[in-house]
Amino acid sequence: MIKIYHNNRCSKSRSALTILQESGLDFEIIYYLETPPTIEELAEIIQKLGIKPEELLRKTEPIYVEHYKGKSLTDDEWIKVMTENPNLIERPIVISGNKGVIARPVERIFEIVY
Repeated sequence: MIKIYHNNRCSKSRSALTILQESGLDFEIIYYLETPPTIEELAEIIQKLGIKPEELLRKTEPIYVEHYKGKSLTDDEWIKVMTENPNLIERPIVISGNKGVIARPVERIFEIVY
């Protein structure tokens, strides 16, 4: 099952959702700001993305700039920060099986969906 971690206020996320809707494929929308992933879920997402947790951070968000910029945290600490502050999670994330992409640009979806 394909999953999209979606924020409807984000134009890139809306574009990614449109691509999935037009694909005819079954997928699940996860509104991660309303239902943040658990520490375990986020760790699994990051593993499927094949990145370090810090690479998933939205470093322009005010909470990052005010509280975390310049800090050196462990991977587990960054994951905890993102689960407590889901607006720091980059979007949109699309997961298909054991693979995932941050759909920026949105065409990255095609790397794992087709």
